[in-house]
Amino acid sequence: MWQDPIVAEVRQVREAHIQHYQGDLRAIYLDLKEQEQRNPSPKVSFPPKVVTPTSPSTKQAQPVVKA
Repeated sequence: MWQDPIVAEVRQVREAHIQHYQGDLRAIYLDLKEQEQRNPSPKVSFPPKVVTPTSPSTKQAQPVVKA
């Protein structure tokens, strides 16, 4: 079966990261957040999208906010 070398590399790095922190998800999360803060690349965030139902319903339609 063919394996994508990029996917294989990402999985290898992920496994090494997990082993480094002995599977402690909180420590992994904190490390990733620290790496994110040190990264000089600009961060992008978008406002939530408002979705309005298009079909009539028996109840009054309320806009649904989707993140």
